[in-house]
Amino acid sequence: MTTLVLPYPPTVNHIYRRARGHLSLTPEALAFRHAVRMIAMVQGVTPVTGPVAVFLDVYRPRKRGDLDNLLKAVLDALNNVAYRDDEQVCRIEANRYDDKRSPRVEVHVVPM
Repeated sequence: MTTLVLPYPPTVNHIYRRARGHLSLTPEALAFRHAVRMIAMVQGVTPVTGPVAVFLDVYRPRKRGDLDNLLKAVLDALNNVAYRDDEQVCRIEANRYDDKRSPRVEVHVVPM
C-alpha cells in the first residue's frame, strides 16, 4: 500500500486552459503535479502495475466546492507516481472533510 499526504489540489475547472486552439495544463496544475512527484520521490514511492483501489480523504479549506471536481487532478497527478496509468484504478472511495488550517488530500493506493 502506498500512502501520501498531498497539498490541496486545483479543481477540474483550474486544471486546463485553451490557448491558440491547444489544451494545456495551467501553472496551478503543473505546480500540483510537481509537488506530488516530489513528495512521492522523497518517500521512495514507485508505480505499481495491475489494478488498484484508491482511497482519498480530502480536507478542504472552506465549506464550498464539489468533492468530485478535485479527484481528477489527484488521480492524474498519481500517473507514473503511484501507478503507471489511472486506467489501473478499479475502485475509488473518497471522503470530504473541512480543515481550514491544513487543507490536504490523504491518498492510499492499494494493489488489488
